[in-house]
Amino acid sequence: MGAWETTWAGAWREELRVSDRVLRRGLRHLRNLHRRNGEVTPAAVEEQRAAAAVAAVAGAFALAAVVAGSWKGDVHSAAIEPQVVAWSSAAAFTVAGVVLTRRLASMLGHVVAVRTIRAAGNAVRLLTSIVGYVVVLFTALGLLSVSIAHILTAGALTGVVLGIAAQQSLGNVFAGLVLLLARPFTLGDHVRIRSGSLGGIFDGVVLGMSLTYVTLSTDDGLLKVPNSAMLAAAVGPYKGPATPAAPAVPAVPVAADAPQPDLPPDPFKVLAKRADDAAGDVPGGRADGGPV
Repeated sequence: MGAWETTWAGAWREELRVSDRVLRRGLRHLRNLHRRNGEVTPAAVEEQRAAAAVAAVAGAFALAAVVAGSWKGDVHSAAIEPQVVAWSSAAAFTVAGVVLTRRLASMLGHVVAVRTIRAAGNAVRLLTSIVGYVVVLFTALGLLSVSIAHILTAGALTGVVLGIAAQQSLGNVFAGLVLLLARPFTLGDHVRIRSGSLGGIFDGVVLGMSLTYVTLSTDDGLLKVPNSAMLAAAVGPYKGPATPAAPAVPAVPVAADAPQPDLPPDPFKVLAKRADDAAGDVPGGRADGGPV
């Protein structure tokens, strides 16, 4: 490899390093935009205070409905008043419980989104909503004196069947929650992954994180890795291989009769030859191309 080829290769490597730095800065900018929803602004603070006030009022109403329904309500009573109290308490608790669940889910999701990323906040909001609605349902059924033993038994059997059928999906969801909360890496990080199940060692830039997959940008293109595999793998920051110094090119002796490579003609010599040819055609000029 000639000296000019060595110079060209070094310049190309430097251009690749500059492009890589630009890409990382762009990804960090995207990450900041992605997390902008968690900015602690005065409007967000006021919104969270209003949500906390509504949640406190809804919680007080829900507690009062439970106390009234448990004390005075009885759907199986012969009198009409205990039945009205029971049904009214169940309805009031359902409404207050739904409002309380939604406000608590919104508040917890916002707190997690501020400290982590939006995906983690959405996951916490979803789980809080599911748990809250289940509690509201069972409590309302209890106020109506509905036996929930059979419901719990059927729900347990259904949960076992669904858990076996959706084992991989549920594993990815819970692994995604762990990754979103533990944050071993964030959006825009260039990470190195070591995993036997994924085929060894590879690296990539984290472009997205969800409850099921982690999206990586690798040399082979976009790659969606399941969260369970990422949780079981060893993940660390990518430092990059050390750039080797360009090897010294030894001088190779060239024989006098060796064929010379075809090189483009020198434009200055071409112009000089054309000028000499034109001067030879002018009277008083030299036909041999010499000086006039």
